[in-house]
Amino acid sequence: MALHKGADDDRRLSIGPFAATSDPLGSMELAPPLHRLGEGPVPAETAYQLIHDELMLDGNARLNLATFVTTSMETQATRLMTECLDKNMIDKDEYPQTAELERRCVAILADLWHAPDPDTAIGCSTTGSSEACMLAGMALKRRWMRRNPERYAAGARPNLVMGVNVQVCWEKFCTFWEVEARTAPMEGERFHLDAERAVALCDEDTIGVVGILGSTFDGSYEPIAEICAALDAFQERTGIDVPVHVDGASGGMVAPFLDPELAWDFRLPRVASINTSGHKYGLVYPGVGWALWRDRAALPEELVFRVNYLGGEMPTFALNFSRPGAEVIAQYYVLLRLGRAGFRAVQGACREVATYLAGEIGKLDCFRLLTDGDQLPVFAFTTDGDVPFDVFDVSRRLRERGWQVPAYKFPANREDLAVLRVVCRNGFSRDLADLLLNDLHRLLPELRRQPVPLKEFGVPARSAFHH
Repeated sequence: MALHKGADDDRRLSIGPFAATSDPLGSMELAPPLHRLGEGPVPAETAYQLIHDELMLDGNARLNLATFVTTSMETQATRLMTECLDKNMIDKDEYPQTAELERRCVAILADLWHAPDPDTAIGCSTTGSSEACMLAGMALKRRWMRRNPERYAAGARPNLVMGVNVQVCWEKFCTFWEVEARTAPMEGERFHLDAERAVALCDEDTIGVVGILGSTFDGSYEPIAEICAALDAFQERTGIDVPVHVDGASGGMVAPFLDPELAWDFRLPRVASINTSGHKYGLVYPGVGWALWRDRAALPEELVFRVNYLGGEMPTFALNFSRPGAEVIAQYYVLLRLGRAGFRAVQGACREVATYLAGEIGKLDCFRLLTDGDQLPVFAFTTDGDVPFDVFDVSRRLRERGWQVPAYKFPANREDLAVLRVVCRNGFSRDLADLLLNDLHRLLPELRRQPVPLKEFGVPARSAFHH
């Protein structure tokens, strides 16, 4: 979450005479402070209207092509969530049926991801993929500590291998849990981790390799099966057994339906755990995520705590304790509602829009595609040729029409490359894609008339990269 500083002024909210229907003049005298608690209460309808009006300044979620997070659900799902806003997910004794729906979701995902025995696979809901990744990382570290007690006691520092394209939660995990982050940089046209670089970074202190099924930078899948095969060969040579965690924050709910033959999940014996975001291509409002382990051996028992002060004894493995149950219920609704065929249709429609839009943008001589949306329904492109504008200019001009298309620089070894990225989610239709294309065609002549990119005039290259 964002960090905010305190206020250094004493501004107050100005209330119009019709904000309170019963006493227009009285409402104008309220003037509650912005950054301090008011001396007295404000009428409920007045408080609602004040906040409602301010929130009109937020962007239109349907036009936000930066975020992976779900921005629309069916009214029945919204109704269910509203009915369950007061349910605390951790209190499984008071809300046993909510706990049962969580268990069903874990069982469905275990089956979807080809756990050897879905009945023995173990998992839990989380507030999102970031928490799920933290839990998976802790399990990897604890398993390494079990295998190397003498080395750990002697001060050996565990490390985690991943591509530089990982989501920031993995950097946080390594910092918070004192694990060395070994990241493979991008090189040339390789924008994610491959098998050769993964193995080159592994040693006896490696707790695991993180493979990304759907990079947030360009939407591409990392070659999970190739990485696992290379680690098999590495174990044969060295005797070092390095497990793999698959960060399927987005692809974990796309590949099973659109790429069923792709081996990336528990079909690969080296894959110990998988996470996904229910609130991304799991089609649920934020925030819900899932973490699954192939069996109980993959999750050290000492990481699971048991509490009884909510009524009955219950196991818990999470960073958060109290958290809402509504999103878990909404996840079960989506799984029940769509089934395999429904998910295939929804994700397929997203991919069709992505490949269509990428193809049309690729036809323009001023842009070059890095990816075309044929894996995640996500693609990235950059400016091409001698044009007097850059990706930040394009992003800035599209924002004038309400489109949020992020522009950002790539990380280490490819910091010279800046791109635009489009995320096609459920609700972003072919019609909306055509409207985006129309706006792009409309602004390009104006951009071509610029003498140079605006950064040459000191205008900041405003980044808008949202995971």
